[in-house]
Amino acid sequence: MERVLFVCTGNTCRSPMAEAILKAKQIPTVQVKSAGVYALNGSPASANALKVLAEQEIEFEHQSTQLSVQEVDWATFVLTMTESHKQAVITNFPNANGKTFTLKEFAGEQGYADISDPYGGSLENYRATFEQIRKAIEKSIEKW
Repeated sequence: MERVLFVCTGNTCRSPMAEAILKAKQIPTVQVKSAGVYALNGSPASANALKVLAEQEIEFEHQSTQLSVQEVDWATFVLTMTESHKQAVITNFPNANGKTFTLKEFAGEQGYADISDPYGGSLENYRATFEQIRKAIEKSIEKW
């Protein structure tokens, strides 16, 4: 069983969308969670993230979770949305070194490693971010 933990800043936009996308694949050997390096526990996913997921017919309920040692220890892979998230995870949880990657890095994408943050942006920004995440997850599925 592979356990994938997606990590972003506040756990209300990018990492919840990534969690929802991968859960929607219904891969029986994969468990999925998300968390944020600066999240407040219990916040809902952003309205535009939920709208974009609904447009894709992905049902998802979410409450934000602050990244902790429990989530890091649970995970087989910690996949972050940016290089700075990756560095924060490894700095704060040294045991995560070796299993923490940016999502794009894990997917084998070359070039810019960060997935853009749509926070506070338009629905179109959220759609663009959703597509970046979806494409990287599609490229990663063979690894799970």
